[in-house]
Amino acid sequence: MKNPLETLIIPGGILLLGFLSALLLPAPQFGLELSKQLQAQLHLQDLNQLYTIVFCLWFLILGTIEYFVIRFIWRRWSKK
Repeated sequence: MKNPLETLIIPGGILLLGFLSALLLPAPQFGLELSKQLQAQLHLQDLNQLYTIVFCLWFLILGTIEYFVIRFIWRRWSKK
């Protein structure tokens, strides 16, 4: 850790990249049958709760993947 604020920059970068990618990439959509099955398994009240969870997970997963890809590229190119 070179920067003392790196512990704050990493999660902030993940959230920002996830937000940007969520605007560009469509989140997964389930069929009605699978949605009802997941709703029953997770003991959710309605499908809105299921899709809130799906969108939050999609947001965080995309941001994390993009952060690590960009970090890998940045570290590889900045050493030259």
